[in-house]
Amino acid sequence: EAGELTGIRGYLVDMTRQQNLEKQLLHAQKMEAVGTMAGGVAHDFNNLLMGILGNASLLRMDLPTDHPYQERLEIIETHVRSGSDLTRQLLGFAKGGKYEVVPTDLNHLIKDNARMFGRTRKEVRIETHFADALGTVEVDRSQMDQVFYNLYVNAWQAMGEGGHLTITTRNVTLGAAEVSAHEIPPGDYVQVSVADTGEGIPAENLTRIFDPFFTTKTLSRGTGLGLASVYGIIKNHQGMIDVESKAGRGTCFHIHLPMVARAEESRHAPASKDSFLRGRETVLLVDDEPLVIQATEGMLTRLGYTLLTAESGQAALALFEGEHAKIDLVILDMVMPDMSGSDTFDRLKAIDPGVKVLLSSGYSRSGQAEAILERGGKGFIPKPFDMATISRKIR
Repeated sequence: EAGELTGIRGYLVDMTRQQNLEKQLLHAQKMEAVGTMAGGVAHDFNNLLMGILGNASLLRMDLPTDHPYQERLEIIETHVRSGSDLTRQLLGFAKGGKYEVVPTDLNHLIKDNARMFGRTRKEVRIETHFADALGTVEVDRSQMDQVFYNLYVNAWQAMGEGGHLTITTRNVTLGAAEVSAHEIPPGDYVQVSVADTGEGIPAENLTRIFDPFFTTKTLSRGTGLGLASVYGIIKNHQGMIDVESKAGRGTCFHIHLPMVARAEESRHAPASKDSFLRGRETVLLVDDEPLVIQATEGMLTRLGYTLLTAESGQAALALFEGEHAKIDLVILDMVMPDMSGSDTFDRLKAIDPGVKVLLSSGYSRSGQAEAILERGGKGFIPKPFDMATISRKIR
């Protein structure tokens, strides 16, 4: 206080954690940008597949069951579905790429998919440690199956001649410091750890394993989309995924998904995929892709419906205003230029509050579609779809 030096005070700051947080944040921003691009690619590709699958379905209906082209058409449909599975992986990586989210007990889901995987890979010894009273999470079950299947396959390939796969679940509480780089809130989470006794991941690859199309495998064993889609799916469920690995000492993935208060929903058996449900009503199809309109028009006409079409939201509104009394259902594309599916839906509701709208998109159900469903939309169907699928969705 007298102006004389009485001591020296200093601070020592460890920058390692800060540098790691900055790297994680930059990685998350890069992944989000690539995810946005992946969603756009998947959307356009699904529209192309829609045209192929729809026309193949029509040809199969037109030909006798014993016609030699039936086998060729079935092969085309199989390849289209393989392409659709690939775009689902892209959508899983894309921002907001969820389809149908329901409350789920991950113990039940993992028990089922681990058992199925174990049947096909008997050289892998699977051990599970399930927490009692595990918290409920809200997830798209088919995408979660995809997450765990990808992790199991990676573990199996890393273990070569066989090894030990350990799956552990538990309830955890994450603090602000633990979630800050992942842009998720602190709170209660369900943790799932998937550990293997494989060769491990070299340090130089650890920062790249979630990048799309990065792979150390041969072309016959991987596309580089597996772990990228795992990352995207977990991110889209407001969760996070981390990895620990050392070369020669195995790998462990830690997944964290936020708990919810709701109980697990019961699982229903899916409807038969081979049934064609017909009708005589009038349907308005709104889509800006002529390829999609042509294929869908052919399928619905064959199913017995009277079809009206519009290639934009404005055209749909003009038609609906004069004809809404006789239109029983609107099938509405979500992504159109000039007027979005969301705006079109609101203006259709303004004309007729009781309008029934089935949403359709090459994107996933999340985002705009989910918001419309909450405002009164009656259902969602992802592209590409075949005749059996659209016939059930309409009914």
